Amino acid sequence: MLSELGSTGNRATGPSCRGEKVTDNFSAPRQRDVSEDRQEQPHWLVRELLRQNGRRHSVTLGDEAEIMRRQHRSIDSTRSLCSLKGEFCTHMLQNYKEKEETERRSKQVAFTLPATMKALCHGISIVNIHSTHDGTIVSVREDGVVCYWSPELKPLKTKHMFNDGPANRKSKWASDFTLMTEFNKLMIGTGDREIQLYELSTLEPYCQINALDTVPLTLDYGYTGPDKCCILYGDTDGCVTIILISSVGDTLRLWNKLPKIENMPNIAVDNAALSPKVTFVRWKVHHNWVTQAKYFHSFQAVVSSSNEESSSLVIDAEQQLSEIREACYEGKTKKVQLSWIPQLRALGDQTVFTIYKGVKTFDLCHKHSLLVTGGMDRLVRMWNPHFSGKPTGILRGHSAPIVYLHIVSEDSQIFSVSTDNTVKIWDIQDQHCLFTADPKASGIHGDMSACSYSSAMKCVYIAADCMAVLSLKIRPQLHSRLTVSHNEIVMCCGYSEEFRQVVSCTEGSVVKVWDFDTGHQVFEFGGTNDLSATTCMTFDPKGRRLITGGRDGCLKIWNFNNGQCLKTLKKEGECHEVCDCIFLQVHRNFYVMSVGRDRKIDIYPDIPEDLHHVQRPQPSWQDDLTNGHQEDILCVAQCPPSLLATSSYDGEIIVWNVVSGRIQCRFVSPLLAENLNVEGLDTSVPSIIFLKDSKLQHLFSATALLSSGAMGCVNLWNVLSGGKFVGSFKASRFQQKITKLAKTETLLYAADRIGYIYVYNIEKFAPERKSPRAENLWRAHTSRITGLQIVDNDQVVLTSSTDYTVRLWSAHGEFIGTFGQSESWGVHISSSWKHPAVPYEVLIDPLSMPDHEILNANTHLSDAINPDETGAHRGVAKSETHSKLRLPPTSISDTDIEED
Repeated sequence: MLSELGSTGNRATGPSCRGEKVTDNFSAPRQRDVSEDRQEQPHWLVRELLRQNGRRHSVTLGDEAEIMRRQHRSIDSTRSLCSLKGEFCTHMLQNYKEKEETERRSKQVAFTLPATMKALCHGISIVNIHSTHDGTIVSVREDGVVCYWSPELKPLKTKHMFNDGPANRKSKWASDFTLMTEFNKLMIGTGDREIQLYELSTLEPYCQINALDTVPLTLDYGYTGPDKCCILYGDTDGCVTIILISSVGDTLRLWNKLPKIENMPNIAVDNAALSPKVTFVRWKVHHNWVTQAKYFHSFQAVVSSSNEESSSLVIDAEQQLSEIREACYEGKTKKVQLSWIPQLRALGDQTVFTIYKGVKTFDLCHKHSLLVTGGMDRLVRMWNPHFSGKPTGILRGHSAPIVYLHIVSEDSQIFSVSTDNTVKIWDIQDQHCLFTADPKASGIHGDMSACSYSSAMKCVYIAADCMAVLSLKIRPQLHSRLTVSHNEIVMCCGYSEEFRQVVSCTEGSVVKVWDFDTGHQVFEFGGTNDLSATTCMTFDPKGRRLITGGRDGCLKIWNFNNGQCLKTLKKEGECHEVCDCIFLQVHRNFYVMSVGRDRKIDIYPDIPEDLHHVQRPQPSWQDDLTNGHQEDILCVAQCPPSLLATSSYDGEIIVWNVVSGRIQCRFVSPLLAENLNVEGLDTSVPSIIFLKDSKLQHLFSATALLSSGAMGCVNLWNVLSGGKFVGSFKASRFQQKITKLAKTETLLYAADRIGYIYVYNIEKFAPERKSPRAENLWRAHTSRITGLQIVDNDQVVLTSSTDYTVRLWSAHGEFIGTFGQSESWGVHISSSWKHPAVPYEVLIDPLSMPDHEILNANTHLSDAINPDETGAHRGVAKSETHSKLRLPPTSISDTDIEED
């Protein structure tokens, strides 16, 4: 077949069988013999030609052109495939990033700032801090004063432990102390080369070991078994002395009966070494002062550190210490131990770490097989404790020498403290900083002298110019039947019709995207330290882009499907918190508008093709500069095509013409007669909504405005013809502030700050009737509702609250579910809803219980609403509106209850 193909090669110089014209440029290369033709056409090409062309036995120029076209198509297909591969890789990277962000947020930790502090006016350094199992904090000063503190740093007991010596001798000073909690003892090392033991509960003297060869600079204690312990101390000679005691109770009772010196039963160290069941070992470990010495029972090892580099940290072998312990505990005949010349360790008996500038502090963790060291070079080094060659990780971030380290094994975290009072929390796995409490934020000042972490209280205690405690923010332990959407307060929520997705934003700047039809989470982003708390949100008209406002005064435009920040909208100079934002259209132009605590309206043109990442607002309207709001603006609403309304903290509402930028009308929320003398009355207007072309022509002409008023009222305004007040009605049965308003064509939904939603028929509004009947009401949340949106096409209600949840309801108040719950729902499949069940926390909340005199025998319902209100407010809360009202947790219509 190939021969046949080759033999026809000479015909390629003429026109092909398809009659295609050959140019001179193409004919020249074809003048070749059969062997050349065979070499020129690869086998795969010949086979492909035979397959594609029905085994035609000629290779012509026409075929070559066809081949070229096919090759181009193949290239295009390859490029398309590469493009798909690129998109797939991007998708996978984004998914990985999402999981990474979710994992990072699950590790988020923080201190409550500023620190809780107790002033220290004595000016004497505290040598160390320890905590007992019940959280009691014990501190010892250099002058021997022991102080017991509550976990909140309330002084519980103080005692001076050192009696004044002879007049010609300087006062005694404490070098370090530790607690022997299993034996109820407090142990103090002194500058007089003593180790003193006191009763931990009474602080009465018990016994002491004196005449030590050196001053015990650092003390530690380890419980090694029933009635067994290990006491060790490091000294100024670089030696570590280990005291192993079996039958601790009998040994200490024996020492307690010895003759007293300065009111303390006393035994010289030489005699103590000869005591039964006691072993003294002194090792020469370092060439400089020992900065820390600790016994780790999980490793059965002694670890010590020094500021000199050649032996910065030394771990004594487990086997060697175990053999010494066995010799002691088995009661074998001891050789004379009165030679206090320190023993040098064989290299095989210890692991030596050489670290630049030495080690001031360290900690060891058996669970993670991790050693951490810190010192003068401001680095936290992570080591495999069995290998001293190179650290497994280096944590950078401190700008002063590190003086305290602690590994929290159960949380896989490292706490580090530096001399400038900066406290950092690190993640062991990711080796990055989770949180930093700098002195400016914590308020801790002065020279630090001691530091300790209490695992019982999850607090860091620091002694400087004051005694301070940094408490970890503990996430609330939820009941097993409780479901939350976020781990923090939800500030707002919204629905994108384009993607059928719900977006919710939190105080910690976390944005979650939910599947509207199932309630499951699709994506989440944000929550990083560089992002401010999110306070409000809106979508562009197509529902494709998300706009969020923050406490830092910035607006951000997001692609919420991948978490990409497309643009930042920001004023120049000082920025104040954004309280509300909307996306509005004026003629053919689109704008993002925001209001907030700077009391001005900021308008940003929406120009997607503008590639500048940061965009500035347009110049403010002249009326806004001269006649605008005098207080913080809380809310903004648009009435197409040209009206805009803003409301402020002082109760003022201004209606603007967005085309001219001029004020159309302004009005201040009126007060009902019974509210005129209420002290500290909240007159703010957190929510406003326009009613346009409604069927209430006799009330509002063409355009009306509804606003939240004082004591749970909703006010009605006629906007046109200069604007006038039409009427007011009590929307909240508890007289609680209405925080959100939403509407359908005929219904008004009002949500209050204790979680109730009320539904009113707009067509039944009448000025002569102060409080129209609610068509429906139900308890949606247990605290302030921060988001309320009606999804008309699906006849459902979307809500969010400061109780950490985002929920979906039918238009009649039937509970569909909480976003983030384990079970899926179908918006149009009622059998998949939670109804007739209600949220568990709503069910058990006191405000959801029926208001009956038997149930309120000790606690009034009104007291539960406002436990800290003044007497005047309580009087109002007990009005007849809800003195007999039954308040069920499920939805209910007025046909089922009696009006008061």
